[in-house]
Amino acid sequence: MSGVKTLLTLSLLLSSTVAVAAVQQTKGDFVDKFRQLDEELPTPNVYRNAAGEPGQQYWQQQVDYQIKATLDESKRRLSASQQVSYRNNSPYTLKYLWLQLDQNVLKNDSMAEMTDTFGAAELRDGKPARISLDQLRRQQFMADTELGYSINKLVSDGKALRYVIVGTQLRIDLPTPLKPGQQTEFTLDYAFNIAEEDAVNERAGYEHFPDDARKGGNDIFLLAQWFPRLVAYTDYEAWTNKEFLGQGEFTLEFGDYDVALTVPADHIVSATGELQNPADVLTSAQRQRLEQAKTAKRPVMVVTPAEALENEKDGSNSQKTWRFKADNVRDFAWASSRKFIWDAKGYQQGGSEQPFVMAMSFYPKEGGELWQKYSTEAVIHTMQVYSRFAFDYPYPIAQSVNGPVGGMEYPMITFNGPRTELQKDGSRTYSLAEKLFLVGVVIHEVGHIYFPMVVNSDERQWTWMDEGINSFLDAVAGREWDPKMPWGVEARDVVDYMKGDQQEPIMTQSDSVTSLGPNAYTKPAVALGILRDVILGRELFDFAFREYATRWKFKRPTPADFFRTMEEASGVDLDWFWRGWFYSTDHVDIALEKVYKLRLDTEDPDIDLDRERQEDRKKPASYFAELNVKEGKTPWVDNNKDVTDFYDKNDQFTVTNKERNSYQEFLKDLKPWERRVLDRAVKEDKNYYVLQFRNLGGLVMPILLQLTYEDGSTEQQYIAAEIWRQSPHAVSKLLVSDKVLVKAEVDPKWLTADVDVDNNVYPRQIIESRIESFKREKRKGHTQRDIMQDSKTKLKSADDKDEKQP
Repeated sequence: MSGVKTLLTLSLLLSSTVAVAAVQQTKGDFVDKFRQLDEELPTPNVYRNAAGEPGQQYWQQQVDYQIKATLDESKRRLSASQQVSYRNNSPYTLKYLWLQLDQNVLKNDSMAEMTDTFGAAELRDGKPARISLDQLRRQQFMADTELGYSINKLVSDGKALRYVIVGTQLRIDLPTPLKPGQQTEFTLDYAFNIAEEDAVNERAGYEHFPDDARKGGNDIFLLAQWFPRLVAYTDYEAWTNKEFLGQGEFTLEFGDYDVALTVPADHIVSATGELQNPADVLTSAQRQRLEQAKTAKRPVMVVTPAEALENEKDGSNSQKTWRFKADNVRDFAWASSRKFIWDAKGYQQGGSEQPFVMAMSFYPKEGGELWQKYSTEAVIHTMQVYSRFAFDYPYPIAQSVNGPVGGMEYPMITFNGPRTELQKDGSRTYSLAEKLFLVGVVIHEVGHIYFPMVVNSDERQWTWMDEGINSFLDAVAGREWDPKMPWGVEARDVVDYMKGDQQEPIMTQSDSVTSLGPNAYTKPAVALGILRDVILGRELFDFAFREYATRWKFKRPTPADFFRTMEEASGVDLDWFWRGWFYSTDHVDIALEKVYKLRLDTEDPDIDLDRERQEDRKKPASYFAELNVKEGKTPWVDNNKDVTDFYDKNDQFTVTNKERNSYQEFLKDLKPWERRVLDRAVKEDKNYYVLQFRNLGGLVMPILLQLTYEDGSTEQQYIAAEIWRQSPHAVSKLLVSDKVLVKAEVDPKWLTADVDVDNNVYPRQIIESRIESFKREKRKGHTQRDIMQDSKTKLKSADDKDEKQP
């Protein structure tokens, strides 16, 4: 069998090589930057059509879960039993099912651990010289704790199912093949030890608070990737069973969930879905407050800070079961702690006909005033902005939970990290950096409930489809929250990355990307911002983007679907844009090398020779003649003034009858239309300029041109990217103006991520820089700029933890 597979692979490689060779440029240095992208995109079919829409026979699987889970707080262990109902909506018969065992990524012999590289060491004499305490802490925790799943039972109709574990995946061999349209059910019992998030730096886990009043302290539990989930089975890849290595996220199926969570009786639980039994787990006062929150102007405390503080003190040996239901979601996550304060506020989106949402936040006292003021309000603000670009928020609940995870998203619930800082007097406060961090991360993570929790892209394969698109939108929402705050996705924010040598195309599979933040977040977000505000304009972009979002709501799009929808709905060919920004590592560097001023040669000697005389007077005087004067030498003509002729009294630009007669003969040979054109040009006497541009970065882009004239006025000109279609390296452009041009500048507002703005201006400018005249002392305080820069760093750190960037 392996030999057949090898021959088949070789055949595919050869056919692919032939196809590429058929359109290679074999002579000259021409590069077709506008070559159609359809050569790279998958062929449209009945599942996904050429317009980027779901095809007539589009399908996706349905997976429903009934789960009963118990949290053992003292052992920090979770035990659960789940009944899974899997419906095969595909046209294919399935002999086996694949499940994701994400907790197994923490096993010492997992592929992720075995292939993890030692990249954080400081070098000394070219040798590793340092290991961080964080690295030691992780190694020690994983050595002391048995991590990964224990599979206790796997049965269907009371009979044990044969299964095989392959790293972070489990294959169930079905006793009877599952035909199209059929459904199968199985029950799976499992357990695992919950990891300390701060020790392993994962997307979920527990956080310990040893200084709480309760003996032994308290914990916040964030549970995600906690139950074995079905691997997605798709029309474009069949089973999407790529090993989980920690960076590439998840490809999942939609389904309905009925989940019972048994926790200590004094815990407060936040989870995907609607709470089904509030009378069993909340006091009457808390239920009343939750009802009041539906129409409140500001968030209402459902569990007050005083109640949370009381819960912290003693703890409980009894248990309560919280039951949640969620329909048509692709995942389920939850959080549990006796430390939680809980506030809520209702949000009626659109109008009375649109879905009503309860926005809620859960946080410990360490979240303090920062969370009380901004978390739930930021949740609602996100829905208000994203719904304009996509669709109304489709679920009844939207939550923000504070815990050890910097930022992570799931259906109806998000984990967000920033907190207030404890002062010496026992009070708590927060910096501008922490405020920006909280608002920014809540917007980003709640935005993910739209992309990819509803528009269900394949995160393991194409990280940019959720992170890049969401970063673009969270920047819009962030600027609408407070435009003075730096949200980190301006074109200028990606320049350093794009001009560097260490990068990969955006379309690279996520686990192979070396710098996930710039590659999957910033660069695609900047690209979409440029596409909206520079290339398409907001009306065309917003229409096309909404079309993409609504087409693929609760469905699974691929990059080809996005690219094709944006082109088909906007009416603009964007293949050059996708190819340059998403499939290459080219950067933008358009240089304005020279500007030539031309004057019309009219052939009329009375006009042309006078112009030549004026130009001649602009030339510097003869240096040779200047030195002769200094030496006292007198020219012959000055010593012999009695010998003169016509040419001594006139210059070489004096018009004679010979030139005039020649001009009249020239006019006789002109056709009538040529004479009209010439007469008009002479009458208008315009200025003609030729601007020479060179593409030094390789990435073709529109030329945004600002022209400054002698009278002080300016003019903006937009030259479409298609100017590079036949000459991608260098082009010249003729500009005609009534005014005298004194300065030309490319992209003066830094809108296109041009990596070298110094070569954008003609005439060239003196380049400003700084030198330090003395060694500055370390500043005791922070300037406003320092605070904002620190905020951007914190936001980036949240992204890193979200995506497990090393």
